[in-house]
Amino acid sequence: MVKSFTVILLLSGAWAQRPPIPAPQSVPQPGPVNSGPYAPQAILPGGVVMPLYPPGSPLLKAERVREAEKYNMSQAVPGRISSIVNIHNPSVEFHVVERGINTGAVIILAAGGGHRTLNVGGEAADFVRYFYSFGINCVILRNRLRADGYVAEVDAVNDALQAVRTVRAYAKDFHYDPNKIGIMGFSAGAELSAPAAVLFDEYAKRTDAPLADVSARPDFAGIIYPGPTPFARNRTAPPVPPNTPPAFIASAGPGDRVHAVWAMEYYSAMLTAGIPNVEMHLYGNGVHGGSLTDRSGIPFGTWQLRFIDWFRDLGFLGKPGVETKAAKDVAAFVSQPAQPSR
Repeated sequence: MVKSFTVILLLSGAWAQRPPIPAPQSVPQPGPVNSGPYAPQAILPGGVVMPLYPPGSPLLKAERVREAEKYNMSQAVPGRISSIVNIHNPSVEFHVVERGINTGAVIILAAGGGHRTLNVGGEAADFVRYFYSFGINCVILRNRLRADGYVAEVDAVNDALQAVRTVRAYAKDFHYDPNKIGIMGFSAGAELSAPAAVLFDEYAKRTDAPLADVSARPDFAGIIYPGPTPFARNRTAPPVPPNTPPAFIASAGPGDRVHAVWAMEYYSAMLTAGIPNVEMHLYGNGVHGGSLTDRSGIPFGTWQLRFIDWFRDLGFLGKPGVETKAAKDVAAFVSQPAQPSR
């Protein structure tokens, strides 16, 4: 008994003498403020960051473009950026997969946050790692926010469309397939991916946006537990272009009724117009948000697998440079004779 007590004393003495835990390494930090426009910094290792607009662009607020972004760090995970605010020089952050598995497909990730903050942790950074294993490249969009004085339906949507244009302009440099570029938005981010899928022709008419000779049309759209789309009941719905890209839509149902209704409104508009390859999943069990989390094993926790099924079915996981089923179906639909209105 005395021997055991001595061992406990020795162990507790060693425990009391542990060295302190070192500070987390390579914690991302916002860039410094200087005389020029703020330079957005990569939030993940290896990221290549490019602003969407040149210095002096009329689409930027000249009086605020020098302000630094503000990072909200996770309280539980050292070095993890949960969200970003104060975005005045919007940007895209390129990430590339290994050439041996590269499908050429690229997803521009538009995080949610209610237009108050940009939740780049769960709804952007985590997907870079997830989609990597499928050979899918990712680009993180940092768009402007309503909370920082912008009109989300105009400024943030412009950022999304300019992101598609920018990624396509640099596709060859990053070994992307220029015909496999799409955008996936979550909640408020889906308020960018949905209009980007139908307003690309309108954006092409702007003379103040750079890279005007590059198409801003996404080749596919992900609309995940969306906020109000252009087809919400209180809005004037735009015409649906015949070359509207295919879309994958997912949301909880009864547990997230308002977002489910917005999802159904977008789907209904596409179905009425006859747009091919639009798929929707509404789950009976689940609540808003959740990103990639398992959600305690409920079916809504596997929506990302359903997306991969849809993505593969449309040919986006094939080899770079090979025409996708999605592109063939769009071309066939556009070539059909105009149908009489009912």
